[in-house]
Amino acid sequence: MSIKSTLKTVKAYIVISVGIFIYAFAWKAFLIPNEITGGGVAGIATVLYFVSGAKISTGITILIVNAILLTVAFYVLGKGFGAKTIYGVVFLSLMFTFLKSPESISGQFNESDKLICAIIGGMLSGVGVVLTFRQGGSTGGTDIVAMILNKYYNTTPGKVFLYCDIVIIGLSYFINHDLRTIIYGYVMMGVFSYTVDLLLSGNKQSVQILIFSRKYKEIADSVVFLKKRGVTALDATGWYTQEATKVLIVLVRKQELNDVYRIIKSIDADALISVAHVMGVFGKGFDIIKTSKKKKYLDFK
Repeated sequence: MSIKSTLKTVKAYIVISVGIFIYAFAWKAFLIPNEITGGGVAGIATVLYFVSGAKISTGITILIVNAILLTVAFYVLGKGFGAKTIYGVVFLSLMFTFLKSPESISGQFNESDKLICAIIGGMLSGVGVVLTFRQGGSTGGTDIVAMILNKYYNTTPGKVFLYCDIVIIGLSYFINHDLRTIIYGYVMMGVFSYTVDLLLSGNKQSVQILIFSRKYKEIADSVVFLKKRGVTALDATGWYTQEATKVLIVLVRKQELNDVYRIIKSIDADALISVAHVMGVFGKGFDIIKTSKKKKYLDFK
């Protein structure tokens, strides 16, 4: 293994460790002290912890449940993912077992501040999961389920968390038989899912650009040459001038939009530009259509 590859691997595990620490800290500082139950294995572990009167360790529960899911992840997602997930699960279990609730933080909130704690806990845990995901790791539980489904279906991890955790958070009613506990849990889940989708999938969002300019040829050549993106030119007629022209259509990632702006304005400062967000772009250079199985369609020819 080369030095560059070794450093890359070390960096990945360091980032995973930081992400898991942030995730565990969110639970220990904001969620567990306020009896707020989120989703996933951590949510199940928290429910068992409170129902048993703090006799069942959250760290042990997380380790046992994830051990079952790891077997599936190892074969479906590959050995590399399995190794990082094993590390993530063990490290998360250690964090939940030995990381103490910081009194300097949790002590600042009272009963009326549970909503704030649910929001902060959801945001921090979402950030921790995203850091872990980006390095090919996982905190286990529904994280593994999300990664497996994302491999075969066009779905976002946040949606998978949302659907799986509705039932898990519903179990929090048995902690103190208070419906408000469930509501706080759903608030935490919504913030968590939104944070994950925003940070993890935000850079994959695409935009469609319509460009109206007399210098369409120069603009199209520059976009193709500088951004390596395809350009489609449609025949058009300016109704006010009755001049024949071309309208350019460009599809790029959201983070590439400013680069295209600069290209257009450097060539034609008076160009008219229309930008629209699109739900998905599939094909070369973008996303791949994922289907669970092949279906037979009728041939009407």
